[in-house]
Amino acid sequence: MALPRLQSVLAACAAWLQRRRRAPTRQGAERRWVVLDVESSGLDPQRDRLLAIAAIAVHVDGRLARIVLRDSFEVLLRQESATPDHDNILLHGIGVGAQRAGVERSVALAAFVQFAGGAPLVAFHAAFDRTLMERACRAEGVAPMDNCWLDWEPLAAVLQPRVRARTLDQWMAALGIVCSQRHQAAADTLATAELMLKLWPALLRELPQPDGAGAVRLAAQRRWAGTA
Repeated sequence: MALPRLQSVLAACAAWLQRRRRAPTRQGAERRWVVLDVESSGLDPQRDRLLAIAAIAVHVDGRLARIVLRDSFEVLLRQESATPDHDNILLHGIGVGAQRAGVERSVALAAFVQFAGGAPLVAFHAAFDRTLMERACRAEGVAPMDNCWLDWEPLAAVLQPRVRARTLDQWMAALGIVCSQRHQAAADTLATAELMLKLWPALLRELPQPDGAGAVRLAAQRRWAGTA
C-alpha cells in the first residue's frame, strides 16, 4: 500500500523537475499558485500531527486563471505512533492502518517542497496549514519553505464584503460551489481552488497583475478595517 504512494510522490517530483526546467524565475512565479489543504490528528496545530497533504495548482495566463488537475499533489505521511482517535478518523477518513502505511515523512515533505517550487501557497485559514507544515519540516530536518502564504478567508471578505461568510462551507454555499467530500484534503483543496477562481475577477479589479505579496497586503485590509 505504501509503495504505490511512494511511486506517486516520486512521479510528482519528476514532473516538477521537468516543469522547473522551463519555469519562470521566482520573480515570475505568480503565473502558478499552489492551493493546499492538510489533514491532521487534531485541531491544535501546535501539538497535533500532520497526516496528509493535498495541493493543486492554479495557472495564470494573462488575466485568465484556471485549475490544472494534472498539476496536483497528494500524499499520506507515515505515522509510527498512530492512535485510534475515532472521532478524528471519522472526520477525515484516514484510519490507523492507512496512517502506518503512508510515505516516509521526510520523503513526503521534501516532495511537496519540490512540487510547490516558488509559488505562492494558498489555503483557507492558512495559519493552521502553515503551522503544521513548518513544525513537520523542522521535525524531519527538511529545509523550511520561504514561499509567500496567502489566507483566502480574509481576502475573500475583502473582495466580497457583502457576503456574510466566515467558514469555507459558508463561502461555498454563497457562491454555489459543490464539494464531493468535505474534510478530505484533496476535495477541500479543489473547493478552495474553485473559490479562488470565483473571486479572481474581483481580485483583478484590485490587483491588475496579481502576485502573492500584493494579495497578502490586500487581505490585511480586513484587519485594518477592524472587521476580523
